[in-house]
Amino acid sequence: AIDIGSAMGATVIAAVSSDEKAAFCAELGADHTINYATDDLRLAIKSVAPRGVDVVYDPVGGAMSETAFRSLAWAGRHLVVGFAAGDIPSLPMNLPLLKGASLVGVFWGSFTAHEPDVNRRNAEEMFAMVRSGAIAPVVAETLGLEDARRGLDMIASRKVMGRVLVGVADGAI
Repeated sequence: AIDIGSAMGATVIAAVSSDEKAAFCAELGADHTINYATDDLRLAIKSVAPRGVDVVYDPVGGAMSETAFRSLAWAGRHLVVGFAAGDIPSLPMNLPLLKGASLVGVFWGSFTAHEPDVNRRNAEEMFAMVRSGAIAPVVAETLGLEDARRGLDMIASRKVMGRVLVGVADGAI
């Protein structure tokens, strides 16, 4: 998300749960980092984006989702990508009304089935960005298929910074 946002010209604000993750996001190119475990997320966002933010990319859900939505600028978009925190938050429905904002579900699996042509174009654009060096996915760990469970446990613990790849050995079926 940091890479893609930066490549598209956005000012990227990464909200994270630890100083270690803040440092990691800064290394990846985030313009600002906010540790919501130690800082007031709403005040910290307001200090770097006084009029609010245009887009919230939210793969975590939980307690910070409403605060993030309240930090949107007029006509902003809150992208619901997942619920890594475990809790599925509720949102007062007057908030989208008052901000002229959109709450957008981003479920890639359904998207690929419903809009395969758009998905293909998006993938082509993303791979072109990788080839050009505009984005560079970070791989935290590469595991064999026999260690897939450990990889899932690593992701569930929310300690992984980057992607965990699980592969099958060459020639295996």
